[in-house]
Amino acid sequence: MKKKVVVGMSGGVDSSVTAYLLKKQGFEVIGVTMKLWQDDDYNIFSDEGCCGLSAVEDARMVANKLNIPYYVLNFKEAFKEKVVDYFIEEYTMGKTPNPCIACNKYIKFEELIRRAHNLGAYYVATGHYAKIVFDNKNNRYQLRKSKAIDKDQTYVLYNLTQEQLKHVLMPLGEFSSKDEVRKLADELGLVVANKPDSQEICFIPDNDYSSFIEKHAPNSIIPGDFVDLEGNVIGKHKGIVHYTIGQRKGLGISLGKPAYVVKIIPEKNVVVIGDNEKVYSKGLIARDVNFISIDRLEQPLEVESKIRYTAKAAKSRIIPLEGNMVKVEFQEPQRAVTPGQAVVFYDGDVLVGGGTIYKPI
Repeated sequence: MKKKVVVGMSGGVDSSVTAYLLKKQGFEVIGVTMKLWQDDDYNIFSDEGCCGLSAVEDARMVANKLNIPYYVLNFKEAFKEKVVDYFIEEYTMGKTPNPCIACNKYIKFEELIRRAHNLGAYYVATGHYAKIVFDNKNNRYQLRKSKAIDKDQTYVLYNLTQEQLKHVLMPLGEFSSKDEVRKLADELGLVVANKPDSQEICFIPDNDYSSFIEKHAPNSIIPGDFVDLEGNVIGKHKGIVHYTIGQRKGLGISLGKPAYVVKIIPEKNVVVIGDNEKVYSKGLIARDVNFISIDRLEQPLEVESKIRYTAKAAKSRIIPLEGNMVKVEFQEPQRAVTPGQAVVFYDGDVLVGGGTIYKPI
């Protein structure tokens, strides 16, 4: 059983090379594409994203080339409940969620592992750029940054548990660059060798998330007031789903000076506007925290924290709180600490853990 692995194949170059590498290493590889989402208005022949027919056909061609069995499995019900509905609900509550993190937690490393075991496979493998290492000293699996640091994806993997890490393989973590992966795919004659990376949220191919929410939850978008830091009404907003912390463009108000979203108060349906300096925070409270390199946080710990995928890690201190929460104190104030986004903690290249930002402080 430990020689059988299910590879999640999105029809892209990363998962395709992952399947090849594992077969080369002697694993019995099964290719699987997860059918996640199909909007009535979505062009299934689009080359964008991982939900269209082209993704399935590309993955199937790669599987044929590698001579491995291939299946398309239906995950649409779980994906809608755990990812899409969550995404909509968080936005309507004035938060800015990261659906990829929810997908990794509930779909790729929960549902897919369960399905893989049903197929008699011990492992699930993905094309993520990250390294899984067993730490003999602490008797724990660690998640470490990819060798290709500019492609590192550990930020969206912080929710992995020890039990899941035991069943996950990520061979691309040892590559120095995405170009290396593409070169190998080209040498192998894989049709996806030069396929562009998908940049959008997979179930919103045009990246217009507010229109998506308006379509699927029209009653949740209610116009309200822009207010200043003293609570004075200074304009009207189109609905809080259209705004996020730190936003400047697209506000539709003129104050004679640059204006930024400082805070969103969903219970009052107001968006607070202020100067850029008011967008900075000295710290935050995070909830639903998951630790990987340690069992639990029992005392303050010096780490580097990332408050969004593209952010630079900032020196900080994390302090345990009750209720699976932590307080994060930054060495220097950070811009646009956004409720709903993830904060992820590092010790060098080791991912310590992470959680969901509850509020800035």
